Formats: sequence, structure tokens, C-alpha cells
Amino acid sequence: MSTSQHPVALRLERVVGGDARLLAVVMMLPLIDGVFPALILAGALNDPLSAVQVGLLIFGGSATVAVILAEMDGTAREQAAIVLLVGIPLILLAAVQAVLAPAIGSMLEDAIITRFAALVILAIAAKTASATIGDYLPNPAVIIGLGLVASVDLTGASFTLMTDPELVAHAALAAGVGVGFALSIALGGPFLREYMDIDRFRFGSAVALGLLPLSLLGMAFGQAPLAALLVAGLFALDLPLERGSDADAEPESPPTPAVGTGPLTDGGAAGSSAEDEPSATAVDSDSDSDSDSDSDSEDAYPSDETRDADERAPWL
Repeated sequence: MSTSQHPVALRLERVVGGDARLLAVVMMLPLIDGVFPALILAGALNDPLSAVQVGLLIFGGSATVAVILAEMDGTAREQAAIVLLVGIPLILLAAVQAVLAPAIGSMLEDAIITRFAALVILAIAAKTASATIGDYLPNPAVIIGLGLVASVDLTGASFTLMTDPELVAHAALAAGVGVGFALSIALGGPFLREYMDIDRFRFGSAVALGLLPLSLLGMAFGQAPLAALLVAGLFALDLPLERGSDADAEPESPPTPAVGTGPLTDGGAAGSSAEDEPSATAVDSDSDSDSDSDSDSEDAYPSDETRDADERAPWL
């Protein structure tokens, strides 16, 4: 059930190959293509709950689930070791990008880069939902690059570092939540591979990811993307709902048909058919009685030749 045809994961697998490298590229892609710094500048990490939401949708998400469950080999402990090997540098890089975010933001207009960040997240959501749609959309890095060109403003450029430790902590929290999510998927892999439909979770996470840019643009969605992701995870689980052991232990008896509803023959009901059909002994007795009656009738009624011989005149 865990076999997935995730468009983003398959495309990256053809490029990098290998379990650890594929997971590293999938989880670090928001840092590479500039989505995470754009989210920091757009104010998507201003509170801890928003950081948790961004971590689950950006660093976790369906691509990470597809790579761990459908592409990685080995035991759960080996997969967890690979996740930690990728996740610890990811948390450090996320904190570094948060520290450098003010220097990047001083050269850009916040309103324009926020719109382009929302646009690139919508493109990622569309690519996640359908590979056909993703073929007609540009790469997220291209969209971010166009956003940087459109929003660049060097008049107030300055090399300043983040002086708000809370925002840096929120960035590290977002990356840590993504790593914790991937670690839980790796440890629960034997169960999830049997009872989780990855493609169903992929569509649900695409919907949740599509709601995130709407909340960035100021629409009153709040934590709706996080709620949509949780609902998608619940609906992706296909648990076997069986009765209790007591019900299973009782043998099932064949149903007894009601009176008069049993199978009928051409002659009517089952009782009448049994009465109508003669038994083999009855047939034999009937045949014996017929032969006896024939012999009696032959004795009682002599043939014509016998009568002619008796009635014939003596001289003839």
C-alpha cells in the first residue's frame, strides 16, 4: 500500500539517486531554492504554532513521507539514523538562514517577495498533486529568482544580522519539527507501509500546502493548513476494522430458510414432490403386479387361436 508515484520525489530520485542523498535533497530543498528565507521575510514564523505548521508542510510533507516509506531500504533503526544524519545539519542551516534573513530583506521589498513566496508555494502544491500539472509550471527556484529580480531595492541595502533570538529559535523549531516528523515516519515505517496510503496523503498535503500561501497573503485562514494536514493524515490511514475475538470465535451456521421458502421443484413443494415420486420398490412391485395381472388375464381370456380350435367342428 505504501508504493507511491510522488512527482517531486521521483524527479529528484532520477537526479541524485541513493536513499540518503535523496532524503537530504528533499528535506533541504526549501533552503536551497529560497522558499524558507522567503517565508521568514514574509512573517510566516512569527509565532511557535506557525513555525510548527511551516515545519510540517515545508520540511516534512508528502515528499518526505514518500521517500522514507517507498524509496528507503533497511530496518527502522537504520532509516532513523539516516534521518538524523540529514536532520541535524538541516536544523543548523535553517538557523543560519534565519540569522542572515535581515541582510537579505534589506535589499528586497517585503510586499513583492511575500507575493512571490506565496506563488512558489502554490506551484509546489500543484506539482505535488499532479505530475501533469507540474510539467507546465516553472521550477520553484525560477519563480524565486524572478521574485528577487522584481523586488530588489539596493537603496537601503545593509549587512545586518538577525538580532531577534526568538525568530531564530522559531526557524530552528520549524526545521526540528520537520526532522521529528521524518523520524517518526521512519520509526513507524513497518506499520505505515501496511496501513497508510501515501498517494491519499499526498493529495491531502497538497491541499494543506495550497492553503498556506493564502494565510501568508493576509487571508483569515489561521492554522487551517495545519488542520488540513492532520485530517489528511487521518484519512490516509486504512486501518482494518474487524469485530472482536468473541465474534470471530463463533462459527457461522448456515441460514435456515423459513417455512415454505425452500427450493421448489417443477411439481410444487418439496413434500408434494416426495409424495408424487414413486420409490424404486414401489415401481418394482407395480411391475410385478402388472406381470401377474397379465398372466391372469391370459388365463381368463384365451387367445383367438385357442377359441377357434375349441369351437371348430370335429369333422373340420
